[in-house]
Amino acid sequence: MRKYLAAMIQMNTGRDREENLEYARARVEEAAQMGAKLICLPETMSFIGDAAETLEHAEDKNGPSFRMISGLAKKYGVYVHGGSWAERIPGEPRVYNTSYLFSPAGTPLAKYRKMHLFDITMPDGGAARESEHVAPGREVVTAHTELGVLGFAICYDLRFPELFRLLALRGAQVILVPACFTLQTGKDHWEPLLRARAIENECYVIAPDQIGKNAGMTAFGGSMAVDPWGTVIARAGEAPGVTLAQIDLDYLDRVRSRMQTLSNRREDVYALRLNRGEAGKI
Repeated sequence: MRKYLAAMIQMNTGRDREENLEYARARVEEAAQMGAKLICLPETMSFIGDAAETLEHAEDKNGPSFRMISGLAKKYGVYVHGGSWAERIPGEPRVYNTSYLFSPAGTPLAKYRKMHLFDITMPDGGAARESEHVAPGREVVTAHTELGVLGFAICYDLRFPELFRLLALRGAQVILVPACFTLQTGKDHWEPLLRARAIENECYVIAPDQIGKNAGMTAFGGSMAVDPWGTVIARAGEAPGVTLAQIDLDYLDRVRSRMQTLSNRREDVYALRLNRGEAGKI
């Protein structure tokens, strides 16, 4: 399928998992009825709480978020990217921040675990250490589908162009970036980073975001889709909801033919480590 509608679902996720999942269910249904063939949810779509609460609500492969998103993909015959949720690690006090892509048959096609974790020291000496309660993923993940080659990242990954270049070198045409991006940084960095990742890799970038105050911070919102030329082709409003974007892989081919950035890389001077695997282990 060379042209299709993709949907971004912007959410304000809280501590009530049942309520969050019901909102996600209703918006996926709405997006499917609007004709979307690819429906994308934001990071931590089913629960946002503190570290202890997140560990308590962590899921295994057959948890409520997995079952619901798989069932919706099958019911409406569409691809659904579940944003992310906390994945339980047996015997570990930490979780993975994990994304799944489901096929129109409800089958999980790919699994990606957030690779880059937000560990920083503030100017005042305070620190944020996401790695204390989240374990990092180690795989660059793409999936070949009838909608093109899809690549996967989550939120803070957006600041690391190496990951996006590796995804492009593995053939990614559309990169999905579910996020819970902070208001403080989002107002200045969100759009420039998304546009840069799209331009330098000549791909579509689809980025559904959380919006509003939650248990951890205030999320920026501004869910958007960017085309391979760097044009913002869809942008969400200032509230939760569904936003549609037209994906055109023929247009992507024309941009890549015109710019040829990927083929002009100097592999004789530098190299990036490229794992040729197809998708994250399910």
